[in-house]
Amino acid sequence: MTSPVGRSSCTSILIGKKATVDNSVIIGRNEDAKTAWPKHLAFNQHQIKKHNIFKSKDNKFEITLPDECFSYSSTPEWTDKYGVFEEDGINEYHVAMSATESAYANDRVMAFDPFDEEKGILEEAMVTVVLPYIKSA
Repeated sequence: MTSPVGRSSCTSILIGKKATVDNSVIIGRNEDAKTAWPKHLAFNQHQIKKHNIFKSKDNKFEITLPDECFSYSSTPEWTDKYGVFEEDGINEYHVAMSATESAYANDRVMAFDPFDEEKGILEEAMVTVVLPYIKSA
């Protein structure tokens, strides 16, 4: 979908270690919603969580997750009132992820694979339910 002139959008750039001189992984992003809201840099420890269930605060999405959570960094909102919105991070296996860019499918895609806004995963939960559980992209 082409963005109309004047429309703002969250945008991310991920630079992998093979694209930097010192093998760094770099994440850069901007935000279009509530841009004055402060973000936190969080470091989430490797841990075991028994009966690990994620329940969204934004809709009825719910998922049972693995018990083992890998360590990862994230940049959540200052409040989780509207959901976690961890935005981006890098886990202990050096997998980088950014996932709070709003994406809207065109009519052809929605006809083939309709999105359930009531129970489907929203952008606020993607980093939280993916990054702590993966070892590769």
